[in-house]
Amino acid sequence: MTASALTRPGERERLSTKLGEIEWRLVALLCAVAMVGTAMLYSIAGSSWNPWAIDHLIRFGALLVAMLGLSLVHPRWWFRAAYPMYGVLLILVLMIEFTPLGYEPAGAGAKNWLNLGFMRIQPAEFFKLGLVLALARWYHDHTAQEARWSWKLIFPAAMVGVPFLLIAKQPDLGSAMIIGLTGAAIMFVAGLSWKIIAAGGVAALVTVPPFVMFGMHEYQRNRVLTFLSPESDPTGTGYNIIQSKIALGSGGLLGRGYGLGSQSQLEFLPERQTDFIFSTLAEEFGFVGSFAVLACYVGIILIALRIASLAHSHFGRVGSAGMTAFFALFVLINGAMVMGLAPVVGVPMPLLSYGGSSMMTVMIGFAFILSTRVHRYAELPKGYGAF
Repeated sequence: MTASALTRPGERERLSTKLGEIEWRLVALLCAVAMVGTAMLYSIAGSSWNPWAIDHLIRFGALLVAMLGLSLVHPRWWFRAAYPMYGVLLILVLMIEFTPLGYEPAGAGAKNWLNLGFMRIQPAEFFKLGLVLALARWYHDHTAQEARWSWKLIFPAAMVGVPFLLIAKQPDLGSAMIIGLTGAAIMFVAGLSWKIIAAGGVAALVTVPPFVMFGMHEYQRNRVLTFLSPESDPTGTGYNIIQSKIALGSGGLLGRGYGLGSQSQLEFLPERQTDFIFSTLAEEFGFVGSFAVLACYVGIILIALRIASLAHSHFGRVGSAGMTAFFALFVLINGAMVMGLAPVVGVPMPLLSYGGSSMMTVMIGFAFILSTRVHRYAELPKGYGAF
């Protein structure tokens, strides 16, 4: 069987053939980053597997198996699940706002979790997946001209805008930012007119300052303003950024050595297992270690974009590009955050930071990308959009 015969209608592919079509270089890079994350979590816990490293490793192992399994699923099933998944996740986000099931974890500062009794979930994390799939299906079912400039663009705009506003109100500014920027990236990739892009850029420049001053909670506004001058409040809102910069700078070229980072080991660095784990990495392994991990991220992004470009279906192309976009935004925003180039908004470094919800979101996203690679010659029907 030739590669071009894969997933043609009516053909049954052998499991070994499908496994051979998986982009194993991408899988290897994902594993490498996750193993570095496990090593760093072991280090900052005082050379102990508990409380973070062992959980991180077990979660990744389970999700790796799930990712490889989902990568064998034909894109038609992702296609069919796109709108229902978006709808269910939007209902869960609404339940946080309008039912007593929504709650705020201690010290979180945001009411962004949902207690369903048998389980607790953070819908905003998974909404990124639902949004990408739903937008990819919408663009698959519409023409290039409609994607460029049409009254119908009100639908994808609403699909992005409604959850953005609901999640920003929780307030979960980090997730809202990822959702808004991911939606914008997908609309750009799908061929949105440059006139609309320029108008949107101008609108953002005009609306961001008043939103910061009047639309944010006071603690959020302080974070945004303090990152411009963290030294103005070194023991308050500027503390996190200052300590992160100290950790980054003290690592030098080769770092202080594994397990020898003073900022993390002596617990000066806050949230060292989640938001600021990259600062810990830089302190212990220096510029060389940081550059190596960033190179892995760049490799992951480039391979994923290559997969998107080779997909025969528009759904696969747009969906894979969207999944890559939110992964890249995680990396960019967290990197800017720990360097003091962006406010602290609670965005983790993917696969490096501790956290089950964010890891699951990333791994399911890459399951879709790998599925697009395995079934890259698959054709999907057009014209079945809901609107």
